[in-house]
Parts: sequence; structure tokens; C-alpha cells
Amino acid sequence: MKHIQDYYAPVLGEFEHLVLTALLRVGSGAYGAAIRQEIEDRTGRRLSVSAVYVTLTRLERKKMVVSYVGPPTAQRGGRRKKHYVIAEEGEHALGRAYRAFRAITEGLEDRLAEL
Repeated sequence: MKHIQDYYAPVLGEFEHLVLTALLRVGSGAYGAAIRQEIEDRTGRRLSVSAVYVTLTRLERKKMVVSYVGPPTAQRGGRRKKHYVIAEEGEHALGRAYRAFRAITEGLEDRLAEL
């Protein structure tokens, strides 16, 4: 069944998909290092911190994520940490990507798991 947002949500690149999914898993208010760690833990890929932040910046420009700066913390030497939240546009794009992936792989799960 088509959702209305399927017609309007932008297509996600592979890494954008990973970053949004990791943000969804880690939860609202996650910061870049936690998102990076989630992707590394789940995929086994080693990532640079800058790759995640560049992608988060791009997703923010596309209105798929929103950021805010938290209060200074003692463990960061009084520095602030930037946190990220998935915006409605990002949720729509992620849902669309998920539905498209499920539709195209339907019936191929066993074969794909072997590759």
C-alpha cells in the first residue's frame, strides 16, 4: 500500500540511510559519536567521525534531521555537544526507503542472506 509521503520524500543514499536508521535506533538527542558507534557496531564498517558529521549536515540541509546544542558538560571540559533528532521529512524518507527495500527483496531473503 502506497503512503502519501512515498510520493514526496526524497530518495536516501546508502550512508544517509545508515545514519538515519542509527539515529532512530539510538534515539532522539543522539550525538554524532553515538551514531557513528551504532553504525560501526551493527555493520562492522569503520568510519571517520567526519563522515558522520558531513552526512548529518547534509541531512539537516535536506530538513531530515534537526540539531540542537546541549549544555556544557564537565566531562567535555565545559564544551557543548551537538545533538540530533529525526525530523518528519527524515522519518518519511526512511519509511519510504524501508518499504522499497522490502518490496524489491520480497522472496529473496534466503538467497540474499547467503551472499
